[in-house]
Amino acid sequence: MKSDILHKKEYHVDWGDIDLNKELKLSTLFSCFQDVASEASEKLGFGIESLDREYGVAWVLMKIRVDLLKNPKVGDTISIETWPLEPGKIDYGRDYIVRNQQGEVMIRAISSWVLMDLRQRKISRKGTVPIQYPASLKERAIDEKLKKLKAEGPLDESYRKMIGYSDIDFNGHLNNSKYVDYILDCFSVSEHRNYRIQSIEVHFTNEALPDETIVLQTDTSASEQSKLYIEGFNLDTNKTVFKSKLIIEKR
Repeated sequence: MKSDILHKKEYHVDWGDIDLNKELKLSTLFSCFQDVASEASEKLGFGIESLDREYGVAWVLMKIRVDLLKNPKVGDTISIETWPLEPGKIDYGRDYIVRNQQGEVMIRAISSWVLMDLRQRKISRKGTVPIQYPASLKERAIDEKLKKLKAEGPLDESYRKMIGYSDIDFNGHLNNSKYVDYILDCFSVSEHRNYRIQSIEVHFTNEALPDETIVLQTDTSASEQSKLYIEGFNLDTNKTVFKSKLIIEKR
């Protein structure tokens, strides 16, 4: 890959980063993805502060799929590589590969981002910000498109969650890593002990703001095929906030 477009950063998995299985928490991984994407965008001249100052927009994650070949464990040092794709009509693709110290691929991820107008709280159309990259990469971490997600059976309410101070980010809305915690809290501790997530895909459909209540709903009708579907519904706006699909396997 061309070094001017590829960005790489190392992370050490500490005790505060792990779950009950002593493996890197998925929400922590999502935070790392956000961190390395921010650094990569900054390097290319389209960082958070400059986009806000010059255009009044911010990067917002819309879709992401993460395939976990192997879970990083406490004490591991991992490297995350990321690179952008050619911009679409309104979306900006970004891929990730996570490797261990031996260079083996542990995790692959693909994602889609948009620019949000911070005053109007709407997606900014292409052309508002003249984003151009110094090089183009055709390589994909996962050679698939992020298609629509939908439930295959009835949705059952798991629990409700009011969004508080600790859930929001600098854009003032529910942070993408928190969605992951909400999703995984739909399942019991014993289920997390007995099963691992092979793949997670999340589509963020509407903003969720402080003091709003999210109803978490699950569809387990395809669980025998190791597939689970989770959806978040905003009780205050009557809008779906996110849709997600998990593929699981026994430990």
